[in-house]
Amino acid sequence: MSPVFGHGHLRLYLLNLLEESPKHGYELIQALADRFGGTYSPSAGTIYPRLAKLEDEGLVTKTADGRKTVYSITDAGRAELESRRGELADIESDLSDSVRRLADEVRSGVDQAMKSLKAELASAKREARTPPAGSRAESAEALRDADVALTEFRQQLRTDLRKASAKGIDPALIGRLRERLAQVRLEVREELGRRQ
Repeated sequence: MSPVFGHGHLRLYLLNLLEESPKHGYELIQALADRFGGTYSPSAGTIYPRLAKLEDEGLVTKTADGRKTVYSITDAGRAELESRRGELADIESDLSDSVRRLADEVRSGVDQAMKSLKAELASAKREARTPPAGSRAESAEALRDADVALTEFRQQLRTDLRKASAKGIDPALIGRLRERLAQVRLEVREELGRRQ
C-alpha cells in the first residue's frame, strides 16, 4: 500500500487533531480513519510512539481518565502548530491525493479479481468435456447466463465501490472480497470437474 503521510506530517496532523479537542489514542486513530473515509486506519504502533515523542517535546500532555489516557495540546504545541499552519493546507491536499490513490488501488484489485474469475470460467469451459448432443444448447445457454451474471456483478460492484470511495473503503473488505471470489472460482471449477 502506498505511504499515506510524508515525513513529519503525521506528527503535525496529530497536533491539529488535538487542537480541535483532547482525545485518547483510539479517538485519534478513529479521527484519522474518518478523514480517510475508512481507506486508511493507523495502527496503535504508529500513533502511540508519536504521541510519546510529542509529550517528551512538551507539545502535548496526557492525563488519566479512568482506564483511558487523554492527550491534550499544550501552549507550546499550539505555538508550533501556528508556526507551521501553512503546511497543514499542503498536508490536507496530500491526504486527498492519498485517499484517491488508495481508492484506485482497491478498484484495481477488484478489477483484477474479476478478470481472473472470468479467465477461470473460460478455462473451465475449454476443459469441460463435450456434453451429449442434446445438452449442447443448454450448456451454451448456461455459459451465456454465467457471462451475463459476471458482467452484472462487476458493473454493480464497481458502481457501489465508486459511490463508497468518497466515504472510504476498508481495505479489509476488499481482502474478504478477493477471498470469496477465489472460493467461488474454486467451487465452480470443482463442480465442472465432477461433470467431466
